[in-house]
Amino acid sequence: MMIENNNPEINVDELMEKIRQEILSRQGYSSGASINNNNIDTSDFTSNIGSRMGYIESLLKNAESRAYIRTKWPEKLNRFPFNLISKLQTLILKGINFLFKDQREVNFNLILSLKESLVINHQLIAEMKTLKSQIDDCLITGDTHFQGINERLNILDNSIQKLDNQITAVDNRFQGVKDHLNIVDHNIQELCKQIINVDNNIQELEQQIVAVDTRFQGVNDNLNILDNSIQELEQQITAVDTRFQGVNERHFRNDSYLKNDLMQQKRLISLFLEEARQRLPEPFNQEQLQTFVSEDQHLLNAFYLAFEDHFRGTREDIVNRLKVYLPLIEKANVGTPDAPILDVGCGRGEWLELLRESGYTARGLDINRVMIEQCQARGLEVIAGDVIDYLASLPDNSLGAVTGFHIIEHLPFKMLMRLFSETVRVIKPQGLVIFETPNPDNVLVGSNTFYLDPTHINPLPSPTIKFMAETCGLYNTQIITLHPYPENAKINGQGVAERFNDLFYGPQDYAVVGYKHE
Repeated sequence: MMIENNNPEINVDELMEKIRQEILSRQGYSSGASINNNNIDTSDFTSNIGSRMGYIESLLKNAESRAYIRTKWPEKLNRFPFNLISKLQTLILKGINFLFKDQREVNFNLILSLKESLVINHQLIAEMKTLKSQIDDCLITGDTHFQGINERLNILDNSIQKLDNQITAVDNRFQGVKDHLNIVDHNIQELCKQIINVDNNIQELEQQIVAVDTRFQGVNDNLNILDNSIQELEQQITAVDTRFQGVNERHFRNDSYLKNDLMQQKRLISLFLEEARQRLPEPFNQEQLQTFVSEDQHLLNAFYLAFEDHFRGTREDIVNRLKVYLPLIEKANVGTPDAPILDVGCGRGEWLELLRESGYTARGLDINRVMIEQCQARGLEVIAGDVIDYLASLPDNSLGAVTGFHIIEHLPFKMLMRLFSETVRVIKPQGLVIFETPNPDNVLVGSNTFYLDPTHINPLPSPTIKFMAETCGLYNTQIITLHPYPENAKINGQGVAERFNDLFYGPQDYAVVGYKHE
């Protein structure tokens, strides 16, 4: 490219070098700048950049104006002798344009590149201004934050100082604890030594015990033999005691029977002697003889009490069996002073005692004088007399209930019918009647155990007794079967075995229960 001498030549390398230096200077400024924005002064830098950018733009305009195709002769050459031949000027211009065609294209490209660089520089300057504004804001905010951080650091430093003081105090305390632990450790070591000595003594003692145990082993063997002998002797003593217990029970029953029988015999002898003293030397008349005959029915009173004690069971057994009737008494609302209960053939008084404990009003009736005395000794109200005669002496509707347990099988048929009739007459409307008797549906009862009591007359089948009760005026009658044999007495199986169990091991007793119409 041809440039006139009076115009400054554009040196691209120098221009790029200046731009690099400017960038480097900015980087150095940025790296060495203080955090405090009060120390940053960018006014000189901005004015310097602006002046340089203007200078570069003027250079580009001049270069662009000179880069176009020459159409006229330069003013300095438009003098003599160059201005004499115009055609020669034109020819020279064309030659020059042709020769510097490539150089001119390069110059245009370079000028365009520099223009683009200027545009980019302007954009960079604008962005730098924006960035500077943001940095200033950030620095201001950072100063505020750093101020708060410094205050917190100061507080934290004070806290650390206090904590350090506390740690120092704690360390001093732990030093004392450490000293104390050293003393304790020393004491523990001494104690361990003592324990070792004690352990050695215990080992020596265990050795002695083993030696003694070895010696006593033989003694233990002898003691075991002796203990076995003692056990055998105790078993023999138990067997003998069991035998003597049975003997004692039999002796007690016999003794009770003999005492009661002697009392009855004494009563009869006293009666006979009294009558003889009154009549002698006259003979006994018919009435006196009848008195002696009447006493004949009491000769077996003591025997029958002993019989009851042996075959019927203990008082506790009978009381437990009779508890089944208490709900019937409660439901019928009887046993009050206005509707008392009469138990005919009360015997030893188990039912009367149970009624009294349950809060009911009741009295008993029996002809056995020995049993009556036992009941009266227990504080029970019991009257001596014949059941039919006593019922006949009572007014109508005077009793709440009439009960009798194992009495109706002792009565002949006509007396049994009269018992039902008199019972229905004397109880109140809605009054209750309970009679219990052996159950002949059980083959063992009907063929054997019923006849253990020699005073029993005939077994009474439950349908017969139920019919008699309804015929005499009782209603809502029912048969309650009671006291079956225990399960271990029955045989295992079904069908025939079940039928066999029902016939032979079923209920041993039953009760007929009925009520009087209103």
